[in-house]
Amino acid sequence: MNEHLKPVYLEEKLEEIRADGHQSYRSKSLPTWCPGCGYFSMAEGLTFALNRLKIDYKDAVVVSGIGCASRFPFFVSTYGFHTLHGRTLPVATGVKLANDRLTVVALGGDGDAFAIGGGHIPHAARRNIDLTYLVFDNGIYGLTKGQASPTSAIGFKTPTTPYKNGDEPLHPLMMLLSYKASWVGQAYAGHPHQLADMITKAITHRGFSYLHILSPCVTFDKTDRTYANLDFQVRDLPEDHDSGNLMAAMEEASRDDHPALGIYYQEDRPTLTDVMDETTSRAIETVRARK
Repeated sequence: MNEHLKPVYLEEKLEEIRADGHQSYRSKSLPTWCPGCGYFSMAEGLTFALNRLKIDYKDAVVVSGIGCASRFPFFVSTYGFHTLHGRTLPVATGVKLANDRLTVVALGGDGDAFAIGGGHIPHAARRNIDLTYLVFDNGIYGLTKGQASPTSAIGFKTPTTPYKNGDEPLHPLMMLLSYKASWVGQAYAGHPHQLADMITKAITHRGFSYLHILSPCVTFDKTDRTYANLDFQVRDLPEDHDSGNLMAAMEEASRDDHPALGIYYQEDRPTLTDVMDETTSRAIETVRARK
């Protein structure tokens, strides 16, 4: 029999999944997202990354706010913190400062991140807190039945914009680049293998890593940010893109019509923990010198 025509048996596939190991990072709670939601790719991508990096369950913490994406801590076997609406980053910062050995992954949707939580992002970025922030942008408030969000497109009809949205949407990538986040990337839920690889790279980076994930809402958006539209629109960053060039990153990010996938910008600089350790050492030396 032609190898490509060989039937796939359920037990064989299950054994293959067990052997890979990343499913062991899933909890016994089943995801509650709608069938076809891009957040399933996110869940697989994060568990794949944790498994690939051999990060023990007890050494990882997933922190979320409120919204569809923020249900994620229930679905993994790591430590989790389901916080208040928009307060993901302050809590994640506290977790990291309390125990720098932990791998901290903060996550949420576009509403949680850029509406009520928008004021926390520039400070997390400029302080270069050593954590990963995954934002799943579907351009809508899905959990509360499809209202317009800060990233909804102009002309998009929702229950709160029945005569079409007239607000200019925020541009998350340009915002994070201007805030000087030390790692900025973009992925797409419709490309799950690339998404898993990007999450892995984001976690590996030492400093504040921001991964913007384009993800359709299959229930409340049938016209704008759909799989069909995004499949046509997305592209990879050029092979010769210089991720150390901030201006080049901004130029690529400005091309809204065809969003690019990949690492836009990355740099190495001291993290908040490094600065805090240095400040503590100086304070101790100053006090000792006074005695």
